[in-house]
Amino acid sequence: MGKRTKKVGPTRGLGARYGATVRKRYVKIVTEMKKKHKCPQCGLSKVKRVSVGVWQCRKCGFKFTGGAYTPTTKLGLVAKRVAKGTPVEEVEAAAALETEEE
Repeated sequence: MGKRTKKVGPTRGLGARYGATVRKRYVKIVTEMKKKHKCPQCGLSKVKRVSVGVWQCRKCGFKFTGGAYTPTTKLGLVAKRVAKGTPVEEVEAAAALETEEE
């Protein structure tokens, strides 16, 4: 029997370089970035990254800014809360629901 190939996913081009911890972090970031995200405009999971920090919905064409690897960041949620004047508890509950959905 021959050797089996390893299932390495996004780290396939890195080989045995850079260390296991760095490769694991890389896999986590890249898989989160590549998956479809929920559109803030139409609500469908059609948002993809156009470039660093720029995201676009493939359904409604809504283009917006976000994080480098995710469309929403923790700092962005805090800024939105401050802009609205919403109490801290409501935003934390909303963030917890959002992470459960993903």
